Amino acid sequence: MKYSIIIVFLFLFSCGNKEDILLPKANHTIVGDVQDHSPIYIFFRTKDNDTIAELNRKNSIISTNWILNIDKRLPLKLVIPEVIKLQTKKREEVAHKNELAENYYAYADSIGKNMAFIPFTNVYYKMEKPLNEGLIFYFKKGSDSVLVNSTNIKITEILNYMNRLKFEVSPTIVLAFDKNMSFQEYVSTKVIIRELDSFTKETPEEFIY
Repeated sequence: MKYSIIIVFLFLFSCGNKEDILLPKANHTIVGDVQDHSPIYIFFRTKDNDTIAELNRKNSIISTNWILNIDKRLPLKLVIPEVIKLQTKKREEVAHKNELAENYYAYADSIGKNMAFIPFTNVYYKMEKPLNEGLIFYFKKGSDSVLVNSTNIKITEILNYMNRLKFEVSPTIVLAFDKNMSFQEYVSTKVIIRELDSFTKETPEEFIY
């Protein structure tokens, strides 16, 4: 099974009702195709003026690649706890475990006009502020800058900044995201900083604070 057409809104028909998810957009494709996958949805809902993240994973198969379709309007403080539950379930599975199965976030590449995916299988999320250990990048809601080593730099300049630093050993990179940041902001940021992985031998830790 393959995603082949750009879809900003995903429409689902369940029990005669139409439901939609407004996917995030970015201007670069990290992964362009995922085979043998199961879709999982996290909907944007409101109740009594409160925003709610509603998870629907009834079509997921534990042994397949999981593609999470998440509404871009949802804040990370609602999205990531649901993601953690899904990751835990898949990691703890024994009977039908598939070591090759990956997890991806879906988004729309607004330049290439195609569906695209961000892998996050090995990311371990923590709903807390990080300790002062390693090279910590603090990303704030609504800001095009990031705080690192007590210095504010443009997010688009992160790679140039890293290239100017001289490391005797590969640093431990820690990513910290504002819990009120929207999933759209999160995806856009992840696409921009995707090459940070090349500076460390470990998957960057991600904190939602």
